[in-house]
Amino acid sequence: MSDRDRIYERVARHYNDTGFEFESARLSQHFPIEFAITSRYLNRWISDNATVADIGVGVGHYAELLASRGCCIYLVDISQRLLDATYTRLKAIGLHERILGMHCTSATQLDCLNVEFDAVLLLGPLYHLCSIEERQQPVKAAAKILKPEGLLFAAGINRLTYFRELFRTAPELVLTRKDFHQQLLQDGNIDPTHAPPLGYGHLTTSEEFHQLFKSDFQTVTLTGVESFASPWQNSFNNLAPAAAEAWLDLIETTGTTAEGLGMTDHFLYVGRKKAENS
Repeated sequence: MSDRDRIYERVARHYNDTGFEFESARLSQHFPIEFAITSRYLNRWISDNATVADIGVGVGHYAELLASRGCCIYLVDISQRLLDATYTRLKAIGLHERILGMHCTSATQLDCLNVEFDAVLLLGPLYHLCSIEERQQPVKAAAKILKPEGLLFAAGINRLTYFRELFRTAPELVLTRKDFHQQLLQDGNIDPTHAPPLGYGHLTTSEEFHQLFKSDFQTVTLTGVESFASPWQNSFNNLAPAAAEAWLDLIETTGTTAEGLGMTDHFLYVGRKKAENS
């Protein structure tokens, strides 16, 4: 087994075992702003009844959102447990017939998707691909399976979130992690020792993330999903609906600014497939 395959196996095991419970509650309980803003962009740009490849489905929050609008979904994840949870989620609300296929595979191995899609979601896989060559593979695959002018939605994690959380929770570790911090600033790669909730993964910068898509996609937007609200997302669940929407308007407005991109936890890239002769 290659080193790359070992890491993929560890990522799958992470979500099949210890990471499953956190992933189950992550968007609804801990990161509701991430979910709300990402949902805004999906609803705005993906038409009803579209055919969508959801690569890295988690427990199916976005699959449910799109299936409820009549979209047909192909589910892909490296964790069979997450795929099963998504199927159970959609079946419980009568939307499982919107699932046209389920594939347990890595985002770097997407030959199983042999149809054309209106939209492709990569709202998680790029977190776990530690080399630029690996990250390019699902981006290239998305361009291949998308219809002309189809849309890609991709998420990345801001590299600075690691430092912010370490400063908040264990600032004394700055003395023993100097070498790791220099490495992280250079390549963005983390591991289960330094970032247990994510395990093996990659944290990016806004410029690096933007560059990843330029050869195959025309940028629609690059936004900081949580903007200034990143550290206080739990407060969002306690807001009245009108106040929640007003704050989301401000978060979305500021998310595309340099300041919003700098403060955010997650980047969201939306791009349109380039014409082959462009």
